[in-house]
Amino acid sequence: MSSLWPELERLLGEVQKPARYIGCEDGMILPAHHPDKAAWLLIYPDTYEVGLPNQGLQILYEILNERPDAVAERSYAPWTDLAAALRREGLPLFSLDTHRAAGDFDLLAFNLSAELVYTNLLECLDLAGVPIRTADRGPEHPLVLVGGHCSYNPEPLADFIDAAVLGDGEEAVSEISEVVAAWKAQGRTSREDVLLALAGVTGVYVPSLYTVGFRDDGILDVVRPLHPAVPELVEKRTVADLADWPYPKNQLVSLTEVVHDRLNVEVFRGCTRGCRFCQAGMITRPVRERPAEQVRTMVAEGLRRTGYDEVALTSLSTADFSGITEVLADTVSDDACGQVSVSLPSLRVDAFTVGIAAQIQRARRTGLTFAPEAGTWRMRQVINKLVREEDLYGAVESAFSQGWRRVKLYFLTGLPTETDEDTLGIIEMAEKCVEIGRRHQKGASVTISVGAFVPKPFTPFQWFGQNTEQELNRKVGLLRDAARKAKGVQLKWHDTRASVVEGLLSRGDRRMGAVIEDVWRNGGVFQEWGEHFALSLWTDAMDRHGVSFEEHVYRHRHEDEALPWDHLCAGLHKDFLWQDWRDALDEVGLEDCRWTPCYDCGACTGYGIEHVVASATPPAGGSQGTGQELGPDRVGAVPVGLSQRRPPIVEQSVEPNLLPAGAER
Repeated sequence: MSSLWPELERLLGEVQKPARYIGCEDGMILPAHHPDKAAWLLIYPDTYEVGLPNQGLQILYEILNERPDAVAERSYAPWTDLAAALRREGLPLFSLDTHRAAGDFDLLAFNLSAELVYTNLLECLDLAGVPIRTADRGPEHPLVLVGGHCSYNPEPLADFIDAAVLGDGEEAVSEISEVVAAWKAQGRTSREDVLLALAGVTGVYVPSLYTVGFRDDGILDVVRPLHPAVPELVEKRTVADLADWPYPKNQLVSLTEVVHDRLNVEVFRGCTRGCRFCQAGMITRPVRERPAEQVRTMVAEGLRRTGYDEVALTSLSTADFSGITEVLADTVSDDACGQVSVSLPSLRVDAFTVGIAAQIQRARRTGLTFAPEAGTWRMRQVINKLVREEDLYGAVESAFSQGWRRVKLYFLTGLPTETDEDTLGIIEMAEKCVEIGRRHQKGASVTISVGAFVPKPFTPFQWFGQNTEQELNRKVGLLRDAARKAKGVQLKWHDTRASVVEGLLSRGDRRMGAVIEDVWRNGGVFQEWGEHFALSLWTDAMDRHGVSFEEHVYRHRHEDEALPWDHLCAGLHKDFLWQDWRDALDEVGLEDCRWTPCYDCGACTGYGIEHVVASATPPAGGSQGTGQELGPDRVGAVPVGLSQRRPPIVEQSVEPNLLPAGAER
């Protein structure tokens, strides 16, 4: 391996942001490559400023470089200007740390956090000089792996990847490194041998070792293994104790501005709130908290080392962290770190209190975003976001009373059974929040951000037929008209065209591979960026390959229909998800299972417990929870007097046209 830096440096004067490609961050590692070590290139298939803060990539970067049998470097998708220059000069994709050619590594591992980056994955492979289809690769080529939330349905990328890693990667990457190092020691004689060995690692799915069958009507029939040594069901990996993995220890600090330019510390992983639209909350179960003392140490040491004056405490619902008040107090009062502002990116309105607001406001204020998700209580019961209006208004009052002047509210539209009344309830909630704010702040305002709902695998809504682009636009129009009359309310919305393409890829099968390749070959890169997204690229490709939105996006699925990810396991029982889907249609909400009897979703199976309780008592003031204390001796126990059966289905009238096929009662 040799550095390409002399050739690359000459090109940097031609590109918009040369700092994207030079590396040299504080915390960067210069690994010692060796023929006996498995060489990883960790690739985030988006721009440097988007990918650098990604915690998953940074965690694996450190873990791999601590191993004696592995090294790891990083790369990011080059912007279109550099990509054109690389092709013109005959130069390949490269690592940022030592500027080695991507093709010189043993593994190219992509972090997939969004579906619209799929064409960027092909772009990176092509720039690396690696055949984009796995069938065309030989033992001399790198292995192509993917991980992240999108890897729970990797079927649209099955033609292009060698393996997908499901779940937490901290332990899996070490076992994969052992497999690859052994393969190298044997002379890399057969690509099939190493793929079979990888399929033996828990959490690793190798698409080429499975065959896919379709019914006569074109509906997926079955996905089954081609080899007796390959598992019929691939189980995800779960790290049991976050305390064993205090990473990243040395967060990378960029020389240039990046998104989320701050210290990031993960406080817990997983979520038991049970929001039915939320894939992250479903696939990352069970809840595993980091010890509060470890969080305090990571915050204090990270701030001193990096020089940041802002820290984000990250999780899916940070205010639910049992040590949140103490950690906030210690962080903002640590004189050694100077004045520090704290960002809580994921705030449950029913867990946000005046105390938390007061702690945050002691330092420089950051933005506050709450996510009611739906505009009416009926709709929030459907999606199991059991946040009542009084919860939201109490949280907003806490914020405005402590000096905030602006609050952002996030909602979804296009949810199952949604009516126009539910949609317009979004504006009504925002107007009430402005009214509350102006009791404390004369210029108080509320920004509404509305996203189009996209059903995801391993959620109760995986059977739901997504709203059409036309219907989503109609609902946005309703909101836009209502927002014009609402004082102090600003409305923003996501591109509905991009949402339907996201829906195509999120639940697609292997037939999507031809569409993705077609879009890429016709210039469709950086499709998650508004200036590059082109719906016509997708519709034209779909026409050429016989794919339609009606069949793959807008159609409701049946209970007995095979889903493209049925041979993969996120730890959740499929019958649990179906019952939760039925409960959604009946407007039945389920309380957080940390404070109620176990619903037997399957996530805790293998841990020997029915609950993974993060704290001793439910969050104060929350709408969810039994109010019964669960002390340390009660962890995993069912509280006395509470039934272990899930709540009964309460029959409700639902318009027939809103019911998915196969869900008739």
